[in-house]
Amino acid sequence: MGKMARKAKAEDPLLAPLLHPGWGYNLVVVILAALVAWGIYSWAGQLRQGLAVTGMRDQVFWGLYISTFIFFVSISLTGTFLSAVLRVTGNTWQVPVTRLAEVITGAALLGAAAMIVVDMGRPDRLLNVFIYGRIQSPLIWDVIAITSYLVGSLIYLYLPLIPDIALCRDRLGQVVSPARRKLYTLLALGWQDTPAQRERLEKAIGAMTVTIIPVAVSVHSVTAWIYAMTIRPGWNSTILAPYFVASAFLSGVAMVIIFMSVYRRAFHLENYITPLQYSKLGWLLLGLTLAYAYFSFAELLPGAYKLEEHEVGLLSLLFTGGQAMLFWFSIFGGIVIPVALMCWPKTRNVAGLTIASILIIVTMWIKKSYLLVVPTLQVPLMPFFTLGQYSPTLAEWTITIAGIAGFILVVLLFFRFFPVITVWEVTETSGDSGREFQFSLRA
Repeated sequence: MGKMARKAKAEDPLLAPLLHPGWGYNLVVVILAALVAWGIYSWAGQLRQGLAVTGMRDQVFWGLYISTFIFFVSISLTGTFLSAVLRVTGNTWQVPVTRLAEVITGAALLGAAAMIVVDMGRPDRLLNVFIYGRIQSPLIWDVIAITSYLVGSLIYLYLPLIPDIALCRDRLGQVVSPARRKLYTLLALGWQDTPAQRERLEKAIGAMTVTIIPVAVSVHSVTAWIYAMTIRPGWNSTILAPYFVASAFLSGVAMVIIFMSVYRRAFHLENYITPLQYSKLGWLLLGLTLAYAYFSFAELLPGAYKLEEHEVGLLSLLFTGGQAMLFWFSIFGGIVIPVALMCWPKTRNVAGLTIASILIIVTMWIKKSYLLVVPTLQVPLMPFFTLGQYSPTLAEWTITIAGIAGFILVVLLFFRFFPVITVWEVTETSGDSGREFQFSLRA
């Protein structure tokens, strides 16, 4: 079995990580699993004692959990746009990274759902949202949109996966466990790569491509409307929906670049994830960062110009108050420095784009998520009320870190069983990309 595994590894570099991912991969999985277990333990304590173990109170009733929920929803947009939109327009350069983007989408939506559950003081009443929810509530709009997007994204991920599952069934069937072999056989749905099967698959993918794009846009618009339907400073704005869509696309592309760099380096995929993908995504990332800068300016300008009482309180909190350090770090770390890295020729490379993407991801969680939620709730709306205080507790940090670790863990475990690159599509489009991909699919 070891000899056959080595032979499969030598012949199929795209399938090799499924057989022997390496000790580094296993170590990361163990660390992430430990963080998730620690978070589950903390959540069990929160269930026993209630949300009093968190820093959330009557005035600041949303904190790290909802901030991370927004973050997960944001990065979930990219799988649809990179794959569906570019597929509709006939582009093929994105093919080597489409599956990575689609898995990030699914894992992020699962993480978003998990953060909603941990934010509930009584998660045992979760079904009441579906049974007694009122369609007039923006919260119910969000539940419907995210549920639809999750189901659609999983279908959209699974359909292009079928030929590669069949490839794993045929090529790895003798070197993997019987249970895993049965899994491949079941999920392959009898795929034999016949012309009729190809035609049906292309039609199904085409139908899902057209369907999933408006659903993705609706998810981020509806999430924005949860806030925009209120009269709170910073939220009472019509710009939030397009702002959410633009920033979601930005953070999603940045997350894809980070995972691209990790898998490219860890599993030696330089022949498949090439400078072409980095160049295209780099220019896309630059354009999205500039668009995000515009929306950030447009978000703040009306309140700063009108200087309405509550808007003044929010802007003072952000510019010079208790949240000023995070705010200015998000501006320079999320816009100024990444734009400089992407524009300067010496840093417009794989390393520079990866560093810029990491900065964008960190600052997007701070600005788009945390600073969107907490400072607005800190501003008092009633006379004689003081500024609300919020300081996340150890339980909140532990559960939040566990949620992020769980998101990464889902992505890593998925690619322990399925190829990170869409083998059959790379085979078909290698000529279109102007590059000869060197790998063997011989029996």
